[in-house]
Amino acid sequence: MDPSVDTWDLSSPLISLWINRFYIYLGFAVSISLWICVQIVIKTQASQDLMTNGYVSLQEKDIFVSGVKIFYGSQTGTAKGFATVLAEAVTSLDLPVAIINLKEYDPDDHLIEEVTSKNVCVFLVATYTDGRPTESAEWFCKWLEEASIDFRFGKTYLKGMRYAVFGLGNSAYASHFNKVGKNVDKWLWMLGAHRVMSRGEGDCDVVKSKHGSIEADFRAWKTKFISQLQALQKGERKKSCGGHCKKGKCDSHQHGSEEREEGSHEQDELYHRDTEEEEPFESSSEEEFGDENHQSLNSIVDVEDLGKIIDHVKKEKRETEQQEEKSGLFRNMGRNEDGERRAMITPALREALTKQGYQLIGSHSGVKLCRWTKSMLRGRGGCYKHTFYGIESHRCMETTPSLACANKCVFCWRHHTNPVGTEWRWKMDQPEMILKEAIENHQNMIKQFKGVPGVKAERFEEGMTVKHCALSLVGEPIMYPEINRFLKLLHQCKISSFLVTNAQFPAEIRNLEPVTQLYVSVDASTKDSLKKIDRPLFKDFWQRFLDSLKALAVKQQRTVYRLTLVKAWNVDELQAYAQLVSLGNPDFIEVKGVTYCGESSASSLTMAHVPWHEEVVQFVRELVDLIPDYEIACEHEHSNCLLIAHRKFKIGGEWWTWIDYNRFQELIQEYEDNGGSETFSAKDYMARTPHWALFGASERGFDPKDTRHQRKNKSKAISGC
Repeated sequence: MDPSVDTWDLSSPLISLWINRFYIYLGFAVSISLWICVQIVIKTQASQDLMTNGYVSLQEKDIFVSGVKIFYGSQTGTAKGFATVLAEAVTSLDLPVAIINLKEYDPDDHLIEEVTSKNVCVFLVATYTDGRPTESAEWFCKWLEEASIDFRFGKTYLKGMRYAVFGLGNSAYASHFNKVGKNVDKWLWMLGAHRVMSRGEGDCDVVKSKHGSIEADFRAWKTKFISQLQALQKGERKKSCGGHCKKGKCDSHQHGSEEREEGSHEQDELYHRDTEEEEPFESSSEEEFGDENHQSLNSIVDVEDLGKIIDHVKKEKRETEQQEEKSGLFRNMGRNEDGERRAMITPALREALTKQGYQLIGSHSGVKLCRWTKSMLRGRGGCYKHTFYGIESHRCMETTPSLACANKCVFCWRHHTNPVGTEWRWKMDQPEMILKEAIENHQNMIKQFKGVPGVKAERFEEGMTVKHCALSLVGEPIMYPEINRFLKLLHQCKISSFLVTNAQFPAEIRNLEPVTQLYVSVDASTKDSLKKIDRPLFKDFWQRFLDSLKALAVKQQRTVYRLTLVKAWNVDELQAYAQLVSLGNPDFIEVKGVTYCGESSASSLTMAHVPWHEEVVQFVRELVDLIPDYEIACEHEHSNCLLIAHRKFKIGGEWWTWIDYNRFQELIQEYEDNGGSETFSAKDYMARTPHWALFGASERGFDPKDTRHQRKNKSKAISGC
């Protein structure tokens, strides 16, 4: 056999492959091409699925919200409560949320973290006395203000941080309404942070509140904020606020109609209306001065141009006020959707006052059982009015036709739960209804003592008939427009009247019909101390105070100065007090140590401010030395109170500070019958003071007919009328 043939035969498969190599190459090429095409299709489909589900990495970087941080600065707990409510709403969006007390937050170390954290920061801040921040937010605001004007931080320090602000305030304090909220909003913007929505403003004044109460204001703002948060979370690309907004009004809502929320146009119009009167430089210098006069925050203004800028601002403000006056924007202020005035008592206020034991009447009145009424029902002694003036404490009804007040006194034993205002703008109930329901509610509260151990049967029966009315429960009774009709109704029912006013309504005092005894609270003797203690709403509070005392001087019936001593605040003003006494010439001066009613976040008052009884006695002795026509008449040690009386009530060496109530009713009836042509004086219905009620008596003002009861828990705070 030929060797070459055998070799060829053995390698014939290789030859065949070699001959057909082009077909093999083609097969491989087609296979690889098909594989590549399949992979492209798979990746394209996966990419489309990712885009459909909204997980594109680029968009994720722009719209993703990693969480919400809620910062609050609260004094009475309202802002803290709002923070909790908002946190619950944010949690429903499956977003992590943190509630942070500004008192425990160090902005110097942590605020810069929010630039890259992708959080949305919410600030709920209240405005406290004189436009200052609350104690818990004081350091944060101080740091933020200083940082906003410190060149070392600059305009981009917080660039990338997203925030929203809701302020809590009371428009009754018009000069600094929501000042803290406005400032926080402004300072954050000055540091480069971006608003996610317009600033919200809650108003405690139910008359001027846009939605009827501060709670309703917050709910409306919260709804808008949650909607905005959902938009960010879903990837709707809304323009962030860069600060070019007029007074906190976000311009981002004005660009791109397809990006606006439904109904936002009406909301923005309302907000714009409410923010038109904010002070200059509140949010944006560009909008304040216009595009022509725009200057950056760090630019230098020539002194010669300063006058032009100020004139420009004043001109704009005048034009705005004229425009608003013509358009009548505020004609319906304080009215609901039906055009009626709003009720003074909001649902939240009703709940708070009811918990405190008030029986609320109608839309602005209330009645409550005084602890001294309970005490005298059980034969344990009466209040200082029983010692000084002979009222029967178990027959005294403590009520008010107006829960509102023009002051927020630091020693208010109602802890500032009542509304405030400078004039009557609420819905008004008729005096007949108020008196009828006040008596009924008082009687119902007395009935609850039937069968209670220690209650004397005869006093229980007497207590069912009201003989005295102390218009000193809370608020400012003289604000009630029908106060004179209410007083006449009391007198027609043979009920004596003890009316207390805070000396801020001189015209009303002058126009007041005769009362059994008219009180004026003289809580301080100088302008500065009065502002510190009473915290009045009126800007001209001091002149009103002096005019009220002068109005008291011309009253012919019994008049009283009521001095409340607060240690370290007003006990060193003897000479000034003496001058005020000569201004009003009151018949009596009650001097009482302040009553500590427990800790209140709305007041800085502590037990350290409560004077000892002997300190009150010493103050009274020194004051009497400066007012020659007066002497110390009575004492009620248990109430830490003394009575200074004019010497005209000391007849034949005996004091006549008590009241002949039957004689008063006869005199007031005669006054009504003759149409007020013949009046009467305080001396016409005075009665002799018993020995046990006099200053220096061994009983120290405690009626010997009763049995003194010592509380086991002496540390418990006790409040009295």
